[in-house]
Parts: sequence; C-alpha cells; structure tokens
Amino acid sequence: MKSTRFGLLTTLALVAAFWVPGALAPAQPTPASPVREVTILYTNDFHSAIEPIPAYWLPASPKLGGAAQLATLVNRIRERERPVFLLDAGDIFTGTFSFLSRGEALMEVMAAMRYDALGIGNHEFDYGSAVFEPLMWRAPFPVLGANVFHKGTRHRWARPWAVVERDGIRLGIIGVIGVDAWSVINAAGIPDIEFGDPVEQVAAGVASLRSHVDLVVVLAHQGMTGPMQTDAEAHPEIQRDFDADIALAGAVPGIDVLIGGHAHRGIEAPFVHPSTGTRIVQTYGYGTRLGHLKLRLQDGRVVGHEGSLLVVRSDELPPDPAVVARLEPFRKAAAPVLSQVVGETSARLSRRYNLESPLGNFVADVMRQSTDAEIAFENAGGLRADLPEGVVTRAHVVDALPFINTVVTLEMTGTQVREVLEQGLSLERGLIQVSGLEVTYDPTRPTGSRLVAVKVGDRPLDNGRSYRVATNSFLALGGDLFETFPRAGQVQDSKVLLVDAVLAWFRTHGIATPPPLDRYRVQRP
Repeated sequence: MKSTRFGLLTTLALVAAFWVPGALAPAQPTPASPVREVTILYTNDFHSAIEPIPAYWLPASPKLGGAAQLATLVNRIRERERPVFLLDAGDIFTGTFSFLSRGEALMEVMAAMRYDALGIGNHEFDYGSAVFEPLMWRAPFPVLGANVFHKGTRHRWARPWAVVERDGIRLGIIGVIGVDAWSVINAAGIPDIEFGDPVEQVAAGVASLRSHVDLVVVLAHQGMTGPMQTDAEAHPEIQRDFDADIALAGAVPGIDVLIGGHAHRGIEAPFVHPSTGTRIVQTYGYGTRLGHLKLRLQDGRVVGHEGSLLVVRSDELPPDPAVVARLEPFRKAAAPVLSQVVGETSARLSRRYNLESPLGNFVADVMRQSTDAEIAFENAGGLRADLPEGVVTRAHVVDALPFINTVVTLEMTGTQVREVLEQGLSLERGLIQVSGLEVTYDPTRPTGSRLVAVKVGDRPLDNGRSYRVATNSFLALGGDLFETFPRAGQVQDSKVLLVDAVLAWFRTHGIATPPPLDRYRVQRP
C-alpha cells in the first residue's frame, strides 16, 4: 500500500514537472489561409487578325480587335490585377502577315505581348512542320503539344507541358490538339509527325503536375471546326458546341481550367463541369474578345471565380507601342502587298460557313472559268476573310485565301459529284461552295439523303457521265473529310495558287459583283 502510494505520487510529480498550461485542452482548428486572386487572360483562333476588324454586323460598324489594341487591353489589366497570366489555345496563323512571313510575324507579336504559353493548333502547320518547328523552339514562351509525336515513335515532337510561376502562384499548363483539328491539316506538310490520344496525354500531364502547382490549365484545340465567319458571334445558330471540352474535363479529374480552341465557340460565362468542377472557357476568335477569368484560391483549391469575354473596342484603345515596333519590319516588307490595289467590288463579298455565300460563289466561279471546267467546288473553311466593298488590295485577297493551295482539275462521275454534295449538306465542315451547279435539297431529311435534284448548267446531273471538275489541292487530297475527291481520275495540278488565280481574275476583269445566291435551293415536304 505504501509503495503504491509512493508510485502514484511520483507519477503526479512527473506530470506536474512537464505540464504546460493548455496542453490537455482540445486542439484548435488551423486557421484558413488568406484567399488569393489569380487572373487568366486567354485567346484562341487569332488567325493573324493583326488589324482591327470592321464589325459590319453592329450599328455604325465599330472596329474590334487588332493585335496592338488587344495588347493595350491586356496591359491595362496587368496594371490593376496580380498575378496575370496570358495564354492562347492555338491557331494564331493564317492571313497576310502570316502568309508572307510564314508565321514568324505572329510569333513575334505573341512575344511582344508577353504570352505565357501557346497550345499548338492545326493552322500552326499551314506551312508545314519543318517551317513551324524552328519557330516553336525559338519562341520565348512554351509552345505545347502533349499528343504530337515523331512519326512511328512515342517520342514527343513538341514540349508537352510547362510550369509558369508569377508572384508565388504556379500554373501547370498542358497543350493538346484534338482529332477533328488534326484531320484538317494538309497531310503533305506533316510527313514527320503523328498525333496521339488527347485524353491519355492530358491525364499524364495532370499526374505529373498536380502536386507541384497551384492550378492546372489545359489548352485544348479540339471539337468541331468552327464557323469561318467574322460575324459568327452575331449568329448563335451557327455556333458549334463544346462537347469535346466537356468530355475531356469529365474524363480527367484535376483540371482547374480548360481553355478551348478550334470551335470558335464563344462561352460568355465560364461553364463549370458538374462532376469535376473544371471551368471551361473559349472566345469567338479573331481577337475581337479577350477572355478574362479571375480565380480565388484558398488552401490549395479554387473557391470561387468570375469570368467574361471582354470586347476589344479598337476605336477606344490606343495601339501598344511594343507591338507596333515589333510589327514594323514586317509591315515594311509587306508594304508592296498591303498597298497594291488589284481591283474593286460593287458590294461586300462575305462568307457564310453553313450557307451559300457571295465569296464562295465568286471563288468557285474563278476556278471553273480559269480551268474551263464544268463544275467547281470550294470548301467553306478555305475562305478566311470577306472582300470589302470598294477598293480591293492584294492583302485583302491574301487574307481571304491565305493557304498554299493550288487549283486542280480532275474527272469525276456524276455519282461522285452527288457524294460531295451530300457530304457538304451534312454541314460537318460547312456547306461546300459550288459553281456550274443548281442544287435542290431538303434540310429536314436525314444526313446522306438530303439531295432532291442537281443540274449541271441546264441539264440534270448524269450519274454515269464523267465531268471536268475544278477544286483546290487541299480538297483534291481529301481535306475536310471529303474522301471522294482522291478517288477521282485524271488529276491535273495547275501549280497555280488559288490566291494567284483570283488575283489574275481581278487584273483581267477589274470589278467583282457578288454572284446571285441561287445555286442552293431549299425544297421542303
């Protein structure tokens, strides 16, 4: 009894010796860390829109976009918000400056604007992988394509992802290009590369980056090809969905932000994936809007966001001096092209991706007349800018037809002509523009059976007869999924660029008048 009491007293003494007031009190919750704000600015499908675009679909036709004006807006946001990251989801090429400099002018503009990363788009290969590769590695910002590989290997052709840090915030950025986007690349220009599964490569990137960064951002150039209309934002009926972006965000947890491209789908307010919480955003393209996404971070997670598409009002934004200076040598080199008057138009020759258009009819007519063909086809996606009313310069024509496509003639059966028209009426790659044809169709019928009647000149199309058909080399090789063209016979490549054929037409005729819109006629039951 005595020894037990002594042991208890000894234990109490030891406890007292080491007791600290409050040590046995319930643990207090760790206070939450402060909320931090991060701004992500984004663009996509800029398509060499260096100069402001007249918004002819708006009252008084204000000017929108322009690289130097866009840069001014970006810099104003950088002055009032921190940290700010500037990202692009691909397709910066096409257009006069891109065509003349083989893309170099656009990479220099991005450098002057201090972009933090570019996700590779299909148009970065307009001049071939051999041209883009040195530009990619020379850029002072990461150019990303996680699913672009050296052909026949699993060795990546481009940098897959990168970490960019500013003011203590680290962004892990992954770039991928989707199936639809890579399918429209001219295969002859990319003999050394191939593409892998975007989902698989994004998952690998998230696994590599997630524990080392505050935010994971994916630059995804995918989905269905966007409507190639400057005024697409004014026509919601032609806007593509962004189902591919939703599917990717749902398949790979751990993505905080997915910036889309290729579809030109303006998402006015961020779409939050219901399962993963990924915020999905995208602009209409051409630099007329600047995507603005502000995120609130706390304890390693996003706790809130605000986002919108800011209108780039060129008339109210002075041009940024750094961008102007960077463009100066390219402007001087391009001056003869930019200022050379080649003709005029009696009215604007506009394009419509899902409809017959004045510009589409005009270009198809030029191909048919210059080759003495009976029929001509031009893909809607090959028309990249309208021809303005009045004076037309060489630059206007190059902007409208910026690709290195030649005029090709081939022999096609009436059955093959029907196949091309039926595929065009699916609108998957826009309505194919025609010359020499009168097409009657029923849009309410199922895809593949919408043709009602076809005339060549004033005669019904004869399925068994062979017709001389003009088109561009991109379609002749099966571009835009038109697999009928490569099956045609007696292919003759004129070696004349389509843009040069149109320039030659202006030199001969002088004035272009919009052709009547009567080649496609709707017949409903």
